[in-house]
Amino acid sequence: MNDKRKAYEEKLDAQLKEWSAQIALLKSKADGARADLKIDYYKTIEALQRKNDEARKKLQELKTAGDGAWEDLKMGAEKAWSEVKAAFHDATSRFK
Repeated sequence: MNDKRKAYEEKLDAQLKEWSAQIALLKSKADGARADLKIDYYKTIEALQRKNDEARKKLQELKTAGDGAWEDLKMGAEKAWSEVKAAFHDATSRFK
């Protein structure tokens, strides 16, 4: 495995850990929210968790891919990452 690939995968790993921590923080905020807001918050958190799980799956595919398929899978992973970033941006703006 080349250094560029390894660094890229490590970067994605770190981002996943950060998103997991953000999900935990959002769950904490939702727990303390008014009852009428909790349902919306938990739906948002569930959607974020699904997106995060999809990104984790893409990363796992990247890690196990051969060098030839890696570049193609990287494009799919980047798309998933963009979707998760957008979902987190939307969610955090709603939780303010």
